Amino acid sequence: MLFPTTIAGSLPKPEWLAEPNKLWAPWKSSGEELARAKRDATILALKLQEDYGVDIVTEGEQARQHFVHGFLEAVEGIDFAHKVEMGIRNDRYKAMVPQVVAPLRLKGRVHGFEGQIARAHTTHKIKFTLPGPMTIIDTIADRYYGDRVKMAFAFAELLNEEAKALEADGIDMIQFDEPAFNVYMSEAADWGVKALECAAQGLNCATAVHICYGYGIKANTDWKETLGDQWRQYEDIFPAIDASSIQQVAVECRNSKVPLELLSLLKGKIVQAGVIDVASDEVETAEDVCATIEAVMKYVPKSNIVATTNCGMAPMRRDIAEAKLAALGAGAELARERFK
Repeated sequence: MLFPTTIAGSLPKPEWLAEPNKLWAPWKSSGEELARAKRDATILALKLQEDYGVDIVTEGEQARQHFVHGFLEAVEGIDFAHKVEMGIRNDRYKAMVPQVVAPLRLKGRVHGFEGQIARAHTTHKIKFTLPGPMTIIDTIADRYYGDRVKMAFAFAELLNEEAKALEADGIDMIQFDEPAFNVYMSEAADWGVKALECAAQGLNCATAVHICYGYGIKANTDWKETLGDQWRQYEDIFPAIDASSIQQVAVECRNSKVPLELLSLLKGKIVQAGVIDVASDEVETAEDVCATIEAVMKYVPKSNIVATTNCGMAPMRRDIAEAKLAALGAGAELARERFK
């Protein structure tokens, strides 16, 4: 099938699970009640995607408060009790973060709960998202390793352990989210891609890396205003990614200032092209989605294009997110008819 659809990863959480329209939103219940609520929200996220024509579904990250910290909570060697303030994404914004204080290792399964629920409740292909090593170390303070690269590879080994377990759960694609690649371009090309390959080593399922310009929150939209008329960050990192073993690359295309000709640098990859803008509440039409796909086709063979969202939709209003899912499905279907 041409132009299969997927989403970057996250969907808004229902109001009965967590406070809406907010990142880091606290849970509204605890214990067994919270576990049931997470399960129900995960099944709902799957059903919504199926209904709106999403072909490769995710669990919507419903059981995670944050895409990075949802992983860190299952890691030994991290002190969550004494958080410190740290600049994230090269000081784009500040956050209170936990600290690495001892050797890192997994306490057990990280995402087995939601991975197994997802596999039990859909016959669609499932993509599961994990934070990439570089993005993790940009979201946590180091009081043990004394070396950012060494700590990144330590996290890569843990990510690989969980990724293999998710594959055994029946997950069809593992996607590593690396927004930090668009901030630390030289480091990403130097060692970041190697750490990413370490995280994906030995996987037989499909592998992907998601590199975007962030959620539609003010810190990110303000940063984008400083990037000028052309966003060329991808130009520095695509050659290293194209030479890597990672099979798919998810990039931001809709309403961005990314010169789409940069996609031609990904000669050997499947491109998950962002055709839905998550930084705007304006809902795309099917024609909008189809037009973005057509623009991407100038630089990527149509058989290598997957239609997706620019980034996660966790902070969005649920009604707008659902309308955008509907546009994604309808627009991809229109493109299949038009460009078959």
